[in-house]
Amino acid sequence: MVSIILCTYNRAALLPKAIRSVLRQTTTQWELIVIDDGSTDDTASIVHHFQSKDKRILYHFQTNKGLAKGRNAGIHRSLGKFLCFIDSDDEFTPEHLELRILYFKNHPSIDFLHGGMKLVGPKKKQYVVDLTDTSKKIHLSKCHVGGTFFFRRTVLRFARTFRPIPFGEDFDFYQRVSFRCSIRKVRYPTYIYHLDSENRLCDIYTEKLLQESSEK
Repeated sequence: MVSIILCTYNRAALLPKAIRSVLRQTTTQWELIVIDDGSTDDTASIVHHFQSKDKRILYHFQTNKGLAKGRNAGIHRSLGKFLCFIDSDDEFTPEHLELRILYFKNHPSIDFLHGGMKLVGPKKKQYVVDLTDTSKKIHLSKCHVGGTFFFRRTVLRFARTFRPIPFGEDFDFYQRVSFRCSIRKVRYPTYIYHLDSENRLCDIYTEKLLQESSEK
């Protein structure tokens, strides 16, 4: 029913929390595709441990290519009627998949869902660079966060891949989908977005873009 794509790089300590949140889902019709983007830590052994207990978990290792190409590798290997994502430092609440599947059943004309986050961590990290004006920051609730994307496989006819751009690949994918598909933003906070993890790409690029903007 649902293909969940989890891309990770050297986050062995955080990975079990994310995987366990998938295992706790109230719906059982899912596959979890873990794309290991060149990790040099214990990521492989951790995933293999979970695989030994649940065959719905799949693992693929690739040399480090970045988040966009990692997600594309997951999409290529997916079989589900619906697709979604989870970042390796985040979690699903138990009803995350069930509520979104139910939404699609009740709204057959809708192709793509996003939104529905619970933010955990420092308030100062709830603000990220505004891609339409990189001199400013906006609240995450106004962003298009890839971890919350949940869509029908048919969407891939219009936006087949994530483009490997320096930052904002989620927003880029969303924009391309929005031209051809029916989109809704949900409000129930079933995606737990952790803000306090180290080396978050969002933090790195936010600081970089703000610095570049201030130097102009």
